Amino acid sequence: MTTTNKIALVTGGSRGLGKNMALQLAQKGTDIIITYNSNKTAADEVVAAVQQLGRKAAALQLNTGDIKSFDAFCTALSSTLQSTFNASRFDFLINNAGIGMHALIADTSEEVFDELNNIHFKGVFFLTQKTLPLMNDGGRIINLSSGLARFSMPGFAAYGAMKAGIETLTRYMAKELGSRGIAANVVAPGAIETDFGGGRVRDNADMNKMVASITALGRAGVPDDIGGVVAFLCSEEGRWVNGQRIEVSGGMNL
Repeated sequence: MTTTNKIALVTGGSRGLGKNMALQLAQKGTDIIITYNSNKTAADEVVAAVQQLGRKAAALQLNTGDIKSFDAFCTALSSTLQSTFNASRFDFLINNAGIGMHALIADTSEEVFDELNNIHFKGVFFLTQKTLPLMNDGGRIINLSSGLARFSMPGFAAYGAMKAGIETLTRYMAKELGSRGIAANVVAPGAIETDFGGGRVRDNADMNKMVASITALGRAGVPDDIGGVVAFLCSEEGRWVNGQRIEVSGGMNL
């Protein structure tokens, strides 16, 4: 028997924006599966927090840049769906996992470029491909982009270009998966106070002040600014939003 509760898979859900997305989805009644790269303790804390909200939850280890591991991950995902959720499929895929890297074009090594590409573009493409057979028709895909795909700041060329690629890919997902009733959208955060990129926005007062100065609403973002938008896109109220890029930046560089 398949559960009637909706189930979301949030990659990189053990901290930062992914954690906030998981908790806000849970608050709206969604069961949660998160992935984590290395910090199982933090992932277990998110699972416990989701369970405190009365929802089912599980955490699975996944390096989203290791494409060869995706088949084994999908096997583990299928098993977890059965054992924890009494389900064979999930509903919402949130491709959130990412790393930050700041380097000028002249200083970017091929190794760093490839790691960024595997996590932020190639991994998103193939994780979506591999998990589609486990997704319910009528589901949602939310891909994370960045304000840096719209405006340019020195040091983010590779990252911003890959996020721009994600935005185009998302429109293709929306087009190709529409026959299954699956909507695909992009959420593009601005600069957010998390540990992303070594905590540049959160911990560097000058960086934080600079971000505030170019943001119409006059401050840097916080995780609570983002998770609710993702939850909305996965809600019944968000069902007719498809193939769209929603920037959640407080109005950066308008």
